[in-house]
Amino acid sequence: MMTQAITRRQAWVLAARPKTLPAALSPVVVGTALAYADDSLAWLPALAAAIGALLLQILSNFANDYSDFFRGADTPDRLGPTRVTSAGLITPTEMRNGIIVVIGVSALVGLYLIWVGGWPILAIGVAGIVAALAYTGGPFPFGYYGLGELFVFLFFGVAAVCGTYYVQAHMLTSTVVTASFVVGALVTAILVVNNYRDIDTDRRAGKRTMAVRLGRRGAQIEYAALLAFAFVLPVIMWLLQGVGVWVMLSWLTLPLAMQLIQALRSATDGATLNKTLAGTARLGLLFSLLLAAGIVLG
Repeated sequence: MMTQAITRRQAWVLAARPKTLPAALSPVVVGTALAYADDSLAWLPALAAAIGALLLQILSNFANDYSDFFRGADTPDRLGPTRVTSAGLITPTEMRNGIIVVIGVSALVGLYLIWVGGWPILAIGVAGIVAALAYTGGPFPFGYYGLGELFVFLFFGVAAVCGTYYVQAHMLTSTVVTASFVVGALVTAILVVNNYRDIDTDRRAGKRTMAVRLGRRGAQIEYAALLAFAFVLPVIMWLLQGVGVWVMLSWLTLPLAMQLIQALRSATDGATLNKTLAGTARLGLLFSLLLAAGIVLG
């Protein structure tokens, strides 16, 4: 793990894991495109939803950094990016304070969204914060029991897309739910690569992720299945939900998806897996942007 001298600001940027943040914006882009298509676009709620999504992602990253340090999951032989608490770049107390600050700012943004969207947004916000903290912390860290994919799919996919649409349109449709499944599958695929990369160190730390439970071959199948699921859903939106053929623009990313599936199957080192992780995040963003463009054009 990297431990060379860096500034305090750089340490906090590392902790926020900026490469993960574009994935948090994908559901907001899709949800806002759906609102536009239904003549319900509201820019201020959309912007607040984007800020809230970014804050939830940062909170999750901070909480994972903090909790994994105490549970011994971030060992020196870990292949992923530097975890600042275990590397001694930020003290546990400072990280805990950072978590509190992010929760506070999230609450301020949430108050506006609750004012706009009512109690459903309150329920989503509270559940999202609790889940982010409980992912690797608390008495039942569900990320350690193979439930991480479910958390990511529900909160960074379904809840994020539906919540973004709801604060603008004050309703939900079957098309919105279908689109939320698309984003959920794509974002969950990022986690699968992350857990696949860390499978050996997680196993030694007692972190029973789905990758640890399924093994390498099983995780490869899980990854391919998630991407296949994401590509099938726009067809359903076009043929069964009347969104328009333009949503098939998302299929322009199919060559990248096939390349990533093959890369995961053949990867044997951390550097390659980190590139596959970044590529999966890029796939999710490009797919979401093209899907959003197709929704608007349709």
